[in-house]
Amino acid sequence: HGLLVESGGGSVQAGGSLRLSCGVSDFADSYCMAWFRQAPGKEREGVAALYSLDTISRTPYYSDSVRGRFTISRDNNEMILYLQMNDLKAEDTAMYYCAVDVGGFTFNGAWSRADGYGYWGQGTQVTVSS
Repeated sequence: HGLLVESGGGSVQAGGSLRLSCGVSDFADSYCMAWFRQAPGKEREGVAALYSLDTISRTPYYSDSVRGRFTISRDNNEMILYLQMNDLKAEDTAMYYCAVDVGGFTFNGAWSRADGYGYWGQGTQVTVSS
């Protein structure tokens, strides 16, 4: 497998929007794709996940802190994973990472466990000012 490369981070004011992208063209065999974030001094947190269309329900998963504001999606033609982030809050400030599980370790809904993912991007910084 190749690299995961995120883009789209930046600085916005509270209430603004950003869209993160992650090239996943080398991961056609993925079991689950997800976005995580990590703020300074905090543990890495699962934000949203999407299981492969060939295996599990197409229903995306979200953490309680972002549900209703963030949307995860995948362009299967361009092989890009997106995270649309609306109504951003100061507490959304973090480094955001794209992650892929190819081994099925996120089975049974364990999408938010970081140790289930074997491939990670380098991260893209999101800073929200209040």
